[in-house]
Amino acid sequence: MEHHPLVSWPEHGLIRSARWASRHRLPESLVTAGDELRADHFVRWARRGRAVLWRGDHRTARQVLAAAKRRLEPRATGFREHRLATARRAHLLSRLVVELDAGHRLALRHGPDVADACGQVLPAGPLLIPLTELLGVLGAHRWRTEGLRVPVLDRRIHPHHGVFAPTRQEYLDLVAGAPWPDPVTAFDIGTGTGVLALLLAHRGARHVVATDVEPRAVACARENTAGHGIEVLRTDLFPPCRADLVVCNPPWLPGVPGSSLDAAVYDPGSAMLRGFLHGLPHHLTPGGEGWLVLSDLAERLGLRTRDELTGTIAAAGLTVLDRLDVRPRHRTDRGPFAAQRAAEVVSLWRLAVADRPATPGVGPPAAGTRAVRCRLP
Repeated sequence: MEHHPLVSWPEHGLIRSARWASRHRLPESLVTAGDELRADHFVRWARRGRAVLWRGDHRTARQVLAAAKRRLEPRATGFREHRLATARRAHLLSRLVVELDAGHRLALRHGPDVADACGQVLPAGPLLIPLTELLGVLGAHRWRTEGLRVPVLDRRIHPHHGVFAPTRQEYLDLVAGAPWPDPVTAFDIGTGTGVLALLLAHRGARHVVATDVEPRAVACARENTAGHGIEVLRTDLFPPCRADLVVCNPPWLPGVPGSSLDAAVYDPGSAMLRGFLHGLPHHLTPGGEGWLVLSDLAERLGLRTRDELTGTIAAAGLTVLDRLDVRPRHRTDRGPFAAQRAAEVVSLWRLAVADRPATPGVGPPAAGTRAVRCRLP
């Protein structure tokens, strides 16, 4: 959050003010309310551009929020229309806000201790923040503190706020089980938490470089990979050298992200996917491989065709050596796209430059052709 405009409102005969700590735009006006407020009234005010500064019990505020969420359930049938409706609902729900004081304390009855969690990711107070976003900060803090177990690594990963957590791990199983080309140098492009970089090192890559364009992801990956000899760089896609193995798990759906977490799911114009594929031949050593980890959910939702994907691979001067598939283990989705989610397949595409024979077999690159350790600034 780089810009935090000042919000002022009248309360008890005084004009009070605080910084707006939210990705959502400023409300047109602000009123205070407490336990007497009902969800229907809140929804009506939110639709008129008015935000409610909550002064009642924290538990009641969460009940009002849950009831409003049910009333605003999207009814669109198409995926793009459903996304727009979901974004609209998130914006309306963001109109229920709470105040944090200068020490990031929440002065509500039955309010949790939020100071440590908020102090890590929010600017100095006093602040106004939507209750939905405050709950997100608290949830992210629990992930960071407790960590998420990754069985293929036999350890825990600690996601930071705003960095996508590897809750679905079938793609890790694909990378753990793919034929291993015994690389000296391996890249993890768009590393996020650093989990794939750790897996590459765990499998035996002697020099691993992880990259990400987001500062929060770089800090998160550095913390998770500390002590494992992994270089984590802030850069867009590739480091300035070559590798024997380059792995990328880009966002799976074409679309414009609505938040930093959305950026791990939605790739505007498939820019990261295309950038990875077209840059890959220039960053592989002779005989090297690129591994693209991608779900076919975009194809099932009509957002991209298989021909478009394979056409981009060919246009980049690449050939497909093999494709490994796995069915996700996520719970059955009861939403409007349950059938597509139930049929989803996640694939690891083994890619090489087009003049390499497209055979499913694998072997180490020829002697003398591997990249030495990257000499990075």
